[in-house]
Amino acid sequence: MIKHLKLLILLVLLVSPFANNWTPLEILKLKTFDALVEDKIPSGYFSILNITEKDVEKEEGYPFPRERLADIQNSLISKGAIGVGWVIAFPQADRFGGDEVFAESLQKIPSVLATFENENGTYPMTTGTVILGEDNGGYKATGIIENIEILKNSAYQGIAVAPTDVDQLVRRMPLLMRTPDGWVSAYGTEVLKVLAGADTYVIKTNDNGIQEIRVKGIPAVSTDSLGRKWISWVDTPQFSLSEINKTNMIKDRFVFIGVTAQGVMPQLATPVGLLEPHKIQTALSESILIQDSPYIPDYSKAVEMLVLVSSVSLVWFILHLFGITWGLVFALMVIGSTAYAEIYFIKSSGILLDFTWTLISQFITATVAFYLRFREQYKLRQQIKKQFEHYLDPRQVKQLQKNPELLKLGGEKKYATFLFTDVRGFTSLSESLPPEDVTYIMNKALTAQQKAVQKHEGMVDKYIGDAMMAIFNAPLDQLDHETRAVACALDIIKNMEDLNKEFEKKGMPSVAIGIGINSGKAVIGNMGSESRFDYTAIGDAVNTGARLESATKEVGVDILISSNTAQLAKQQLEFISNINVKGKEKELQVYSIKNLKTKGVNKNG
Repeated sequence: MIKHLKLLILLVLLVSPFANNWTPLEILKLKTFDALVEDKIPSGYFSILNITEKDVEKEEGYPFPRERLADIQNSLISKGAIGVGWVIAFPQADRFGGDEVFAESLQKIPSVLATFENENGTYPMTTGTVILGEDNGGYKATGIIENIEILKNSAYQGIAVAPTDVDQLVRRMPLLMRTPDGWVSAYGTEVLKVLAGADTYVIKTNDNGIQEIRVKGIPAVSTDSLGRKWISWVDTPQFSLSEINKTNMIKDRFVFIGVTAQGVMPQLATPVGLLEPHKIQTALSESILIQDSPYIPDYSKAVEMLVLVSSVSLVWFILHLFGITWGLVFALMVIGSTAYAEIYFIKSSGILLDFTWTLISQFITATVAFYLRFREQYKLRQQIKKQFEHYLDPRQVKQLQKNPELLKLGGEKKYATFLFTDVRGFTSLSESLPPEDVTYIMNKALTAQQKAVQKHEGMVDKYIGDAMMAIFNAPLDQLDHETRAVACALDIIKNMEDLNKEFEKKGMPSVAIGIGINSGKAVIGNMGSESRFDYTAIGDAVNTGARLESATKEVGVDILISSNTAQLAKQQLEFISNINVKGKEKELQVYSIKNLKTKGVNKNG
């Protein structure tokens, strides 16, 4: 079992790096996180202004003249906005000549313009940063499409980047991006820096890369090694351009502006549906301000690997130690606890720990261990059936199959009752009859004895030529095993009487039986070599039972019972005499069944 476990753990560890990079598994992990990340309450600092399809129709097309944009900016200012974020790029001059008016409006309050990635564009101007640790890691920025000079000089700029995961969904974004010249801000991050009045970012790194990013006046944000933040998709208040004069979502808020009219701005797939860039950037800003938003800590891989190895080992041992039923119950508890741990960390502290591969490994391990355990038990049941089906009542065999632990394999010291029988005159029978008749008589005689043993739920231990050995109180416990053995002896005598009548009709000689019964302690269990063994009993009590059977010839009775058995048997017994038997220094008190008529005892058997 230990060998199999080592191989299993080794296989899991070897496969783990490849499995974690396997696209379907990665998607499953991401979908799991999506399902577990809870909706958060908006920070209250932001609102979203949507330029809708109706707004575009009312304005008679898009893009709007820059003077109209200035009007929108000034309206927001007049209604108490603390800043405006245009998640719209302006790479070309206004055909109506309104750039100066728009630029003037941008300068009245903190305003942020968007730039969008373009591999053929230029790198944006870098922002001030302070690095605590090694300057390593980070998400690499591409070129951008710059805004025209007059607008760029009148407002702040941030890159409205929205990278996707392997399933093409946007769910985590970099706060800062690295260029050959330094660091640049993502749009949502730049908004917060502007609101805080800061001019630099503090980047804390470790050996793995970025650990956290801080803006003065805003709590530090834990990130992954690339400086990415998992997005909390909060329900930020929204209103349309037509509602600007009647909404209460402007005062003391930073307003993100974007276009939702069909065909103007691309919609990007997210776990919560298709969203326009300005809504995604708003979500980034919200996520930074929400303190319990989810993140992946540096120690996640170590924790995940520890849980993987320990839980797989635990599942394996549980199914081997507790059997199929309880083992499966406890294994499911381990799997459930692992899933709960993942949920708990996300819900309580926003820590994203990936136990997807661990849960899959646990399930595979449980399945393999369950199969091996089932196969082992099946083989054991078949072994029990093969070993006992001819010697025990079928009901007893089924009981042993259901409870193999009742068989203490290897032997146990146990108090039991031992019954021996022997056919009298077998030598003369063999000499006087054809072999086929001898075989017929012996098979009939032994079958009649076996039926009596099984009737009283004893076990036929073995046949030795014309003799039989039976055990009571093993392998199954019997409180009245002495009484059962005596009753079995009586039935054997009766069965032989009926059988002799059958023999007489066929012209065959009758058969007499001698029976010896003794109770005592003996070692009972599987005995023999490693390749061949039998369930039997050895000990002085067994030998005494065999000696009593032999003594029936000298005493002249069909049944001899030791005092050990007679004391607890419920039948009416009578004392016969004290006799000497081979191997015993002291005489034995022997009994027989009261009023039992002795028939056919052949002292020459």
